[in-house]
Amino acid sequence: MNIRMIVAFEGTKYSGWQRNKNASKTIQHKLDETLSKYFEEEVQVIGAGRTDKGVHAKGMVANFHLQKKTKKLQKCRKELNEYLPEDIAILFMEEAPDQFHSRLNAVKKNYSFTFYKAYKGVKPVFERQYMTALDERLNMDQVRQGIELIKGTHDFAGFSSDKTKKSTTRTIEDIEIVEDDDFLRFYFTGDGFLYHMIRILIGTLVEIGTGQRKVASITDVFEYKKRADAGFLVEANGLVLEKVFY
Repeated sequence: MNIRMIVAFEGTKYSGWQRNKNASKTIQHKLDETLSKYFEEEVQVIGAGRTDKGVHAKGMVANFHLQKKTKKLQKCRKELNEYLPEDIAILFMEEAPDQFHSRLNAVKKNYSFTFYKAYKGVKPVFERQYMTALDERLNMDQVRQGIELIKGTHDFAGFSSDKTKKSTTRTIEDIEIVEDDDFLRFYFTGDGFLYHMIRILIGTLVEIGTGQRKVASITDVFEYKKRADAGFLVEANGLVLEKVFY
């Protein structure tokens, strides 16, 4: 039995999604542990992607296989949420086709990144864990010019902290800006994102918006593929996985 679920989590206390040898406190580890005890068999949850330490998710898609059949998935979901910590929740659960794979079948993902305008004296007491301080006003015309260069299919090796030998070519379908008096949000939609990629792109756009770098520097990063040529890495807490598309 293959089960698909949508998971939300507040990533502040976790070392990211992916189970690894150096960090036992991950979202995947906690789900594997809880689901294995509940279903009384070994469960290994497959996520639609990895999220970094401190990153949150509203719509992480995951799947897992069970040897035994169960028909009362909504009851299972309710009971599992009682066992899981308060910062992890299963929002939806259903039986999926045997061949469904949450990572391999995903066609695109949508992430948001939120700044609060600290330069205006904004101090979000209750939402501070989900956004990052913006200390200077940005020239949004320059930022939008930078976005136009980023969109499309490129080799994003220079915008990543990863040293993978696999392909670093990705397609960013859209980058949307939503702004009000107190907050500035970026929404990235693409077919996949490299390690730290969104956070480095955001840092690059901030440096462009504050006049610390030229818009054309984005083209140089694509050409020379050097991480040192791109912008700074913004904090993780403003980043949220919003949705995975299939």
